[in-house]
Amino acid sequence: MAELKTGGAQGYLRIATEEAFAPPEMMAAYVEVLDGQNVDPGFESLMGFYMRHKSERATNIFRRLQDLGAERLADMDARGIDRQVIGVTAPGVQVLTKDKATALSVLANDQLADACRKHPDRFTGMAAVAPQDPAHAAKELERAVKKLGMRAAVINSHTHGEYLSDQKFWPILEAAEALDVPIYLHPQTPPKAMIAPFLEAGLDGAVFGFGVETGFHALRLIGSGAFDRFPKLQFLLGHMGEALPFWMYRLDYMYGAGLKSKRYPFQPQLKHDVSHYLKHNFHITNSGVAWEPAIKFTQAVLGEDRVLYAMDYPYQCPPEEVEILDRMDMAPATKKKFFQTNAEKLFKL
Repeated sequence: MAELKTGGAQGYLRIATEEAFAPPEMMAAYVEVLDGQNVDPGFESLMGFYMRHKSERATNIFRRLQDLGAERLADMDARGIDRQVIGVTAPGVQVLTKDKATALSVLANDQLADACRKHPDRFTGMAAVAPQDPAHAAKELERAVKKLGMRAAVINSHTHGEYLSDQKFWPILEAAEALDVPIYLHPQTPPKAMIAPFLEAGLDGAVFGFGVETGFHALRLIGSGAFDRFPKLQFLLGHMGEALPFWMYRLDYMYGAGLKSKRYPFQPQLKHDVSHYLKHNFHITNSGVAWEPAIKFTQAVLGEDRVLYAMDYPYQCPPEEVEILDRMDMAPATKKKFFQTNAEKLFKL
């Protein structure tokens, strides 16, 4: 394998846009949850593994999540990553009680902002917010953007089984649109009401459950009319859009047929087809999918300005995947958009 270097000699910088961290204080709060009663089965499966399993994968990821310094920078250098766009790992503060969640969102943002100040050319932050308290979340997003220099928010999908399609959460969407920052809708495990058949097959996490749950969340948002209410609002979806670009044709047909026939009277009449919102209100990253055909397909159906590079550090970060993507048969200008300039535009770097 060729040596991977930062600096852009290949014609573009590599900006990785879905990279995770976890404050030690948040990990300590997770321990309390795991040791408590009636533990959410998805949380127990996900963080119970990464925090308590003795495998090399679990212990390495647990350590790397908590580092915002030398080890992370060395890993970036070894993989030729010029910049990481960083947010709290799943499930973030969303598995916690309201008071703990709001306090830890502030702490996480302060810690991440400090690391970004120390390494302004290498780190960019996404703000943690606690949807458990939508008013606080909106104010914390404003603080994080205006005072701390954050360039996005990250929300780790559902919050105790509730979704952003519920209008009680829309102050967060309103704040993001007003601040002109995107929201990264990052996965977590399916909620208790959904997870049982995934768990019994070992498919609850990133292997499949993440994508099902988060794609479902995005469709709930579209179907709620949120983007008719907030037409300039931008979301990011990782993992090649949690497969939604590949479903666009059928989503347009079947969702439109349902609305036309008024099959579900509670559904609002949308101004546009589902594909319109995917093309105008979503950006897609390839996190965890170093696969040229999928990247090119998504560029073709959504537009090459809406597809960004991501690594998914530290969960999936083999250097070989960087080399695979460097070798893509793609016009130099398009490849530069994918690796660099789309991120620079969206995150205002």
